[in-house]
Amino acid sequence: MTSVESAYELGRRDRKKLETRAALEHAALTLVAERGLAGVTVEDIATAVDLSSRTFFNYFPSKEDALVGGSPASAAELRERLEAVPAEVPVLEALRLMSRAEAEHVQRRREQWLLRLKVFEQNPSLLPRLVASGTETELAVSAAVARRSGVELGTSGYPELVTAVALTAFRAAMMRWSAAGGHPALADLVDEAFSQIAAGLPDP
Repeated sequence: MTSVESAYELGRRDRKKLETRAALEHAALTLVAERGLAGVTVEDIATAVDLSSRTFFNYFPSKEDALVGGSPASAAELRERLEAVPAEVPVLEALRLMSRAEAEHVQRRREQWLLRLKVFEQNPSLLPRLVASGTETELAVSAAVARRSGVELGTSGYPELVTAVALTAFRAAMMRWSAAGGHPALADLVDEAFSQIAAGLPDP
């Protein structure tokens, strides 16, 4: 096998893994939305996509992890998006651009994310797991903000605060988007949230 053929085969395998992971996530969300968390087993999820329970565990340690999936983006992806914004752009605007790019990514998987948010709303016991998965993201983005602003983490508190505000704005926009059935576009709601922050959150 040539190096080109090897690269193609590796790429094909990676795509297949991503497709399988996405199929398991979708099956888990669909079944839990229909039956409730207690009414669905790992075997049910695996069977729905014609896989074994053993294969399921190659992708997720539990059914709850399949429901959470990845955060809208991994910590590394968000950090890379923030670092790609030119250095002269102010921090809050850079965070808006990072969040908007993520909103556009979520919008492309609209039905999957609306279903996930519905499942979280119906099963509050999943929320601590979701919060835990967001901690790594917040730390990574805070570190990128600190580098961008030339401020050490744990000193002024600025990187931690502005990151927390930005990520909260994104979550609030997602909740509005979910409650409205996915309209208007999530990116527009993110822009609106950041505009309110930039204006100092005046009374409505």
